[in-house]
Amino acid sequence: MSNLVDSNITIYKALENIQTGKYVMPAFQRQYVWSMGQIEKLWDSILLDYPIATFLFWHIDDANVTWDTYFCNFLTDVTFDSRKSADSTNYELTSVNVKSTDTAILDGQQRLTSLYLSLFGEAFIRPKNARKVGGGKTITKLLIELNKNKIDVDEEEYNSKKFDIKFSEKIGRISPTQFELKSILHERFQNEETREVAIAEAIVNVPADSKEYSRNILEKLYKKIFEEKLIRYAEITDMNQDDALEMFVRFNSGGKPLRKSDITMSILEAYWPSARSEFGKVLIDSYEGFGTDFIIRAALMLYGDVVKSNINKSIAETLKNDWIDFKKALNNLENMLKNMKIEISHFSNSWNVLLPIIYTIYYNPDYSNNLAAIRAYLLRAIFFTYFQSGTTGKLQQMKSNINSFDYEITIEMLNQINDLRVTEGKIEDVLNSEKGSRVAGEVLYYLNLEWRNKNFKYEQDHLHPDNRFNSSKPITVTAVDWKNWRSLRNKLPNLHLLEGRSNGSKSDMRLIDYYNDMNDEQKTRFFEEAMISKEVDLEFDSFDKFYEARKQLLALKIRELLG
Repeated sequence: MSNLVDSNITIYKALENIQTGKYVMPAFQRQYVWSMGQIEKLWDSILLDYPIATFLFWHIDDANVTWDTYFCNFLTDVTFDSRKSADSTNYELTSVNVKSTDTAILDGQQRLTSLYLSLFGEAFIRPKNARKVGGGKTITKLLIELNKNKIDVDEEEYNSKKFDIKFSEKIGRISPTQFELKSILHERFQNEETREVAIAEAIVNVPADSKEYSRNILEKLYKKIFEEKLIRYAEITDMNQDDALEMFVRFNSGGKPLRKSDITMSILEAYWPSARSEFGKVLIDSYEGFGTDFIIRAALMLYGDVVKSNINKSIAETLKNDWIDFKKALNNLENMLKNMKIEISHFSNSWNVLLPIIYTIYYNPDYSNNLAAIRAYLLRAIFFTYFQSGTTGKLQQMKSNINSFDYEITIEMLNQINDLRVTEGKIEDVLNSEKGSRVAGEVLYYLNLEWRNKNFKYEQDHLHPDNRFNSSKPITVTAVDWKNWRSLRNKLPNLHLLEGRSNGSKSDMRLIDYYNDMNDEQKTRFFEEAMISKEVDLEFDSFDKFYEARKQLLALKIRELLG
């Protein structure tokens, strides 16, 4: 059973402990996320005598630290972007000598880091157009205005700062009445004999009517940092890393502090400190935009339970030990899709559909003997919106079915799953998908794989233009039929893919006019790419016959795609 000890120390003592290496962070702590505004308000709260809230420390020693217990040093500098948010930075891993390091921060890392950066570290700001890596950045300093006449505080605004504390990169033009907070660390302020003189020199440019105000601020700032024991903490002893991790997750599972993905990454990094950087090496180029959640759920699919969504020590260590095979499976997936003329980047926002394929590739070395069934699964899952709801349950179901078929995806297996079986009703639903819908876009994408150029941007376009259906009905068409025609104009049989610039030039042209403007080669290609029978009349008066003929042709091609 762990013991709990309560104690208080000054801000300066806590920051000194960080500087000397007495305090570290567990490897599972999340990145620094505070903004410039949050740091400014923290100091404002301190000067307003507000409590900083309790910290949770973990006492570490030879009894609870093993060779695979990892820690990180605190940040010594931070760069803020043009929106004043901190750039994400990987913490520096450190080995721990328990003779000099005996405390890890479980809760309060953001506050302590903010205080440390304010007084002991450096802060920079990156201009709007500067690159994150290698781009220019300017140093910025945390200042407090000592002239009360210059302070414009909105007393009516809720949660506004009461003191003028702010970061400024205009270092060369600092107001003579502004004071840099870290200057309070100078020996002149710390020495009781010289402190009064140091304060007098710091406020020499302050107008007479603000002298007392400014002197009070600096005296209070000194007391808040060096005298008052504002860091109230509870320290837990006799606790190993697994228990510390569980407590960390518990503390951060309520309220807003951490998203579930943050907690999951924290757990992973506890057992595999370089997980985030290894993930970063994968999530580039073709897999850019997939995010760490993709890798975590793939790991759960391969080594755990997707429904429970819990990364534990066993899964984390298996992923770490099998990382080369895991990456090989992702590489094989990319190559397999490329041979099918499908870009892996197409799934950056819909990657759940790929996980059963990754599972098969990982566990079945002969997966390439069954590519037709894998492709059929992929397109059925997409066209029938298989993962639109109940995703984790369906992934677990797919995993169980694949296991039953000796780690293969087969047509027989797909036909045993109601949601993936091809039926007349499902084909009809696909054909009735409308312009702008995800299904219509996906069906057109896969129907046109053979001729699409991945470097071009394509748009869903009406074959018979939309505006014609807003005009008067043809004389030969009844009112009932006209109403039906108008209801069909946005459905798949009247849609095709068209390169963006061509779509712009086609605009609202009648289909027959658009076709007649082509040369013979273009006309032949148009019938093939748009999947239109050459026997069909392209005049608008024959829309119903055109629609039905193309619907039958699309149904045939969609059935071929679905295996």
